[in-house]
Amino acid sequence: MKFECSELNLWKEALSSYSTRLESLNKPNLISFDDFNRHQLPPILRSRNPNPYITTAELSKLMQWKLTRGKWRPRLLDFVSSLDEAVVKSASENAFQSLPDVSKAVSELTVLKGVGPATASAVLAAYAPDVAPFMSDEAMVAALGNSKDYSLKQYLLFANKLQTKAKELSSENETFTPSDVERALWSSAMETKQLASHPDADSKVKPSKSSKRKRKP
Repeated sequence: MKFECSELNLWKEALSSYSTRLESLNKPNLISFDDFNRHQLPPILRSRNPNPYITTAELSKLMQWKLTRGKWRPRLLDFVSSLDEAVVKSASENAFQSLPDVSKAVSELTVLKGVGPATASAVLAAYAPDVAPFMSDEAMVAALGNSKDYSLKQYLLFANKLQTKAKELSSENETFTPSDVERALWSSAMETKQLASHPDADSKVKPSKSSKRKRKP
C-alpha cells in the first residue's frame, strides 16, 4: 500500500491486520509490550492530569517495546533504565505540557540519555496518539522515502505528513489518528516483507485485498 493511497478501506484493512503482523514476528514478549504501550500506558498517563508524566520503569518498558518491534539495541535500554526518576518525571511533564507543539515536546524529552527523537515520539504517541505518531523505520520509508535520518527536523516532516494523511482519511463517521496511520503503514510493510520472504506461505500470512490485486495478471 502506497502512502499516497486514498482508499479508506485499504487503510482500515492494513490497520486491522496490525495485531496479526505482530504475532507473525514470533518475538518474545512483543504482544504484551504492545498491549502495554497501546492500551495500558495511555490511560495511566492521562490519569496523572493536570501534570502528566512517565516514570523510569514505564519509559524502560516502552523502550523494550520499541526495540523488540524494531532493531534491538541493548545499550539504549541500559541508558534509559538507569535514568534518575525525578529527571524523567520533570522532562516528561515538560514534554506533555508542550503539546501540541511537537518540536518543543520532543526537545524536552531528548535531554534524557538514550532518548532520541524516535524514542521521544514513542512516549508522545502513548500520551497523544492524535498528535504525535511513532517514528518507525517502516512508516518513515513509506512517508518520506528513507529511514536513515532520525533528526528532529526529519521527525517534524514525518509527523506533519501523517497528521495530514490522518485528516484525509477521517470523516464524521470515521476517525483516523496519525498513530493509526503509522500502524497501518508498518502492518503493510510487514506483509510485503513476509510475503517476499515466504511467497508460498499464504496460509500463514493471509494477503490483504491490496496484495491480491497486485498479483492479478
